[in-house]
Amino acid sequence: MKKAILKQLQTLEPGCLIRVEWYDASIGKSRRSNIDVPALSYGLFLGVLGEMNKHIVLLQNSFKFMNGMYDVDYTAVPLDWSIKVTLIKNAEVSKEIAQHLLDSFLAGRSRTLKRRIRNHGS
Repeated sequence: MKKAILKQLQTLEPGCLIRVEWYDASIGKSRRSNIDVPALSYGLFLGVLGEMNKHIVLLQNSFKFMNGMYDVDYTAVPLDWSIKVTLIKNAEVSKEIAQHLLDSFLAGRSRTLKRRIRNHGS
């Protein structure tokens, strides 16, 4: 299943609007017999990222700054937990904007981690 989804994702360009069906992690009581928690996530496809575990990264919200960078909210769905990917709209945003969003996501991750370390270390 994972190979088929990865093959499909390789045909997508960043900026496509997609829906990902996946199973989320769950906690509960032992009386509960069904531990599968189906989930649907919608967003702009940014790519498949991750060093240890691959994740489908979906942009949820973006806030453009004056310098052309964006503050982005995202969902990262573990590829191994994915069931199905559906293309809703090809090229919802241009390739140029999609690249700016991806660059902002990648740059923002390092800034956020540095900021968190400083804030918690004080």
